[in-house]
Amino acid sequence: MDAGKPGLNRRQLSDEVAAHLRDRIMSGELKPGSYIRIDQLAGELGISATPVREALAALRGEDMVSLQPSKGFAVNPLSRRDVQDLFQVQADIAGRLAGRAAALVSAEQLEELTGIQAELAKAVRTKDAERIERLEFAFHRGVNLVADSRKLAWVLRSASLYLPQSFYSSDAGWRRGLGTAHRAILEALRAADEQAARSAMAKHVLDGERRLVKHLDEGGIWAADQPRYVAGR
Repeated sequence: MDAGKPGLNRRQLSDEVAAHLRDRIMSGELKPGSYIRIDQLAGELGISATPVREALAALRGEDMVSLQPSKGFAVNPLSRRDVQDLFQVQADIAGRLAGRAAALVSAEQLEELTGIQAELAKAVRTKDAERIERLEFAFHRGVNLVADSRKLAWVLRSASLYLPQSFYSSDAGWRRGLGTAHRAILEALRAADEQAARSAMAKHVLDGERRLVKHLDEGGIWAADQPRYVAGR
């Protein structure tokens, strides 16, 4: 996390810290009951304590962490139902947007989305996690922009904050299936098939649910650990 990045203000920095922590919580890296020490996390990220404190306050409002008197912030329990609910909402909204995009997409927009997918395929071959995450976001953002449903896209974006991107970009099976999933979406858009676009997008999202739930099952994440202090974790 680059605290010296030009144009990066404190609000943006606290948002980045919140995203970093969401990713670690949703991937199971930060287990329920673990305490997050503000000073240690700030040192780990190379930033001041203020944006970390602000990020934790935001996550408290999202029920991701709770403030324990005299102890600090602890990661709240995460249930299988919580995760499944988040993905079901995302699958429904993302599917609706893809269906609307199929009715509206232009040849130019299809070409742009196809180009993004070509670049993403290259990033997958080189296992460039950062680029995979950026291009995956760009592909879905492109579909959502075509749908021309700003409020619905905003709701989807809010729900998508809880997707642990680093987990997916490091999952070899997810990476292998990414091209197939995106090609199915593009084919449906190209055919102006609203139902097929909706189905392909929902299937893509729910594949993410299956992989994450399996990972969290194997990690025993559903049963909260005893509270423990860990440096920046």
